Amino acid sequence: MSTRHLARTWEIFPDRGYSTAWLGLTGSRLAARGRSVGLVPEPYWVTYSLETTDAYVTSRLHVTVETAASARTLDLRNEAGRWTADGEYRPDLDGALDCDLGLCPLTNTMPVLRHGLHRQPGTDPHHFLMAWVSVPGLDVSANRQTYTHIARAEHGARIRYESGDFRSDVEFDDDGLVLDYPLVATALTR
Repeated sequence: MSTRHLARTWEIFPDRGYSTAWLGLTGSRLAARGRSVGLVPEPYWVTYSLETTDAYVTSRLHVTVETAASARTLDLRNEAGRWTADGEYRPDLDGALDCDLGLCPLTNTMPVLRHGLHRQPGTDPHHFLMAWVSVPGLDVSANRQTYTHIARAEHGARIRYESGDFRSDVEFDDDGLVLDYPLVATALTR
């Protein structure tokens, strides 16, 4: 089975930064590594690696955040539905299939690819429980999110993303990657 290699860079608005991801898609698996830089709340660097199993289900997210004062790491794993953060079992994440790394547009890709939301017009809302990781703090929490395909676009689709009181109509390309995420990010490479 061949692997498609892709790379994307986004401008990230909330932290006045940039994020680049290099990924490989093999069948229904994704492997990626990325780097981000942000200026808010203080200058920081993020490096991460992400692996999924079949159906784009997160198996591991390893993240390092560096600031002037410190460096922190997080090893988030999903083994057959049992999530751990740095080896500690997280029962609040039971039922989650995906991670969502804060300010990282790449992590919106897995549920979109799994359900073909970038290709299927008129689908019902899809509700997810995510293992959400804050940046730069690396705190992990359970987060409920909804993705709804609302329209085909020239090179993909617009999908409504909702979580709590936040709502945004995000444009994805035909590869299932974010092109434009209003108020959050826009792709600089396509």
